[in-house]
Amino acid sequence: MKLKFARFATLAGAIGLAGPLVHAQNISDNVVKIGVISDVSSAYADIGGKGSIAAAQMAIQDFGSKVLGKPVELLWVDHQNKADIGSTKARQWFDQDQADMVIGLGNTAVHNAVTNVAKEKNKIVINTEAGSSTITGENCAANVVHYTYDTYALAKSTGKAVVEHGGKSWFMLQVDYAFGQSLAGDVTAAVNQYGGKVVGSVKHPLNSSDFSSYMMTAQGSKADVIALANGVNDTINSIKTARMFKVTDKQKVAAMMLFISDVHALGLETAQGMFATTAFYWDRTPESRTWSQRYFKVTGKMPTMAQAGTYSAVMHYLKSVQAAGSDDTAAVMAKMKQTPINDFFAKDGKIREDGRMVHDMYLIQVKKPSESKAPWDYYKVIQTIPGDQAFRPLSESACPLVKK
Repeated sequence: MKLKFARFATLAGAIGLAGPLVHAQNISDNVVKIGVISDVSSAYADIGGKGSIAAAQMAIQDFGSKVLGKPVELLWVDHQNKADIGSTKARQWFDQDQADMVIGLGNTAVHNAVTNVAKEKNKIVINTEAGSSTITGENCAANVVHYTYDTYALAKSTGKAVVEHGGKSWFMLQVDYAFGQSLAGDVTAAVNQYGGKVVGSVKHPLNSSDFSSYMMTAQGSKADVIALANGVNDTINSIKTARMFKVTDKQKVAAMMLFISDVHALGLETAQGMFATTAFYWDRTPESRTWSQRYFKVTGKMPTMAQAGTYSAVMHYLKSVQAAGSDDTAAVMAKMKQTPINDFFAKDGKIREDGRMVHDMYLIQVKKPSESKAPWDYYKVIQTIPGDQAFRPLSESACPLVKK
């Protein structure tokens, strides 16, 4: 199998946000190499993919294209949602190209495979795209950061809102791999916590082409809520099928993971009224608008939370390399965990000992077509959920790194 692979050397002379350059002797092979491992051509391409590659490139250029006087180089590969492609390329990058950090990883199975290689090679992994809360739970690792969102935060916030709006009985439509299992488990826990009950479930393969039988089963349950424990194309097609079967006339459909790219694909007429939880919305603050408008000029789209998180994480990594005076994994990880994250993506964000980057999350509701005033004006921010309430507390963590 021929891997889709490219290497980009960054341009010198871009906007310099890094401050005075320090000439250090502790940069391995005299270059800092960052690799984006993402789905460029399959189910999750819209949430990360080329958009995450562009965001990482923007961050490198905005930093000044150098750190500690040495060039920063970007690598990328399309993992095609295949764990073996992700792990094979990561091993090649670490062994032959001397990559320092990999980022993206919009599939939990790919993440787990790449992390096994990174632990062996003592390299850094920053997951900005995948969702499973097990990444900083039982599968946590000292060199792994889960940056953008996770299934616990999505399930707790959206589940609470939907239960409070009358959704007491729930039926789960779940994608059949690690992410779907994690999301369904976190949704069940949240629904039970807030007084609801899950009455049934059905599983479907990743990137399913036909949701008719699954939706008929969900409709037949007569549950108040049909929860979609899936993502992107599967979520989009589930919602379209629900509209076609007129499920939404009598039952609520709750997308437990919803990206702005999903809403764009569905259109407001179809997506209106749905609750969701997000780590980022481009039109929330002046800072988020300014950065997102720059991103739009590069990509022609507004960023998803994963793409915005990728820019923020690359910038945080490079700042930590500079502060550490080295690209040594332990030194950089220590600086990443010591340094608060304050940018357009997060305020007072902090990477915990389990690798979870804790920051505020936002409960949103998709606007009606009549409420939208411009292209990509899709969300009403209903509530800001403080990070220490949004993410699983350390006291409940299954991460073996956590001292209890």
